[in-house]
Amino acid sequence: MRVRVVIDTDPGYDDAVALALVLGHPERLSIEGCVSTAGNQTLAKVTDNLTKLLSFYGRQDIAVCMGAPKPLVKSLVTAAAVHGESGLDGADLPQSTIVPVATTATEFIGRIARRKPKASEKETPGLTILALGPLTNIARLLMEDPAVADSIDRIVLMGGGLGTGNVTSAAEFNIYADPEAAQVVFNAPIPIVMAGLDATNQALILPAEIDRLRSRGKVSRMIANLFDHYTAGALRRGIPGCRLHDPAAAAYLLDPTIFTGKDFYVQIETEGQLTRGMTVADRRPFSKQAPNAHVLLAVDRVRLVELLLDSLVELDTMLR
Repeated sequence: MRVRVVIDTDPGYDDAVALALVLGHPERLSIEGCVSTAGNQTLAKVTDNLTKLLSFYGRQDIAVCMGAPKPLVKSLVTAAAVHGESGLDGADLPQSTIVPVATTATEFIGRIARRKPKASEKETPGLTILALGPLTNIARLLMEDPAVADSIDRIVLMGGGLGTGNVTSAAEFNIYADPEAAQVVFNAPIPIVMAGLDATNQALILPAEIDRLRSRGKVSRMIANLFDHYTAGALRRGIPGCRLHDPAAAAYLLDPTIFTGKDFYVQIETEGQLTRGMTVADRRPFSKQAPNAHVLLAVDRVRLVELLLDSLVELDTMLR
């Protein structure tokens, strides 16, 4: 049975790779729509990147909705230092003819979540949300339409980390960008899979593995160019490859056995001067708090990379 998925994203080089990964498996994942959110760059830029990517991947049929231009409370913080002025530096993509739908993210996701697939479609009745950016759109959905939680099977998100960060020593970017939204999401009555830095910092693709993409189709070659752009900076920082943050979260939809994890009760620090945006897991053995998230702690790096490379081959094959 195909899993129905809405992707909430802020492309972003790793978002671009994650999209290609899931689009390589239409027999297993039904991508019902994509929603943009300000994060890696401004809303206008990431929406433009999203439409270009979908067109380049041959999926002009997937509806796109523009989501939140800024966080719930604080001012917008972008990751331009990582993803560049365009949000997708390193990719040279043609313009897209995709026009975002004229509706709010809440209405867009809510309508998809409540759609009842026909038996002949062989799709899951509930919706999976794959969240690859700040959680503003998802929080607004849950605040404005709380009953929609009954139609959402799970939220698989890239964000957070247990005792580690990247934008600060305590906070990962997607959570730091809108911690108030993250707190709403983690308090919702929906199962959460948290693919945070504990696992994604282990999810590296190495230069020799990137080289395998260069003689393949146009998607693989474009992804190789993206990896080249970002691996150069990683190597200067002593990281031996390009980290697959968002692709790791996307890969969980296809093969959760690649990962090991543990259930925790997770809350978000929204006030701390040094710890704002921190994902705080209750790891006390005597805690009486019921877990609200399955936190991925480790990944089989080789299997993840092979899944990604195979997925890119599949997508390139579909585009021939």
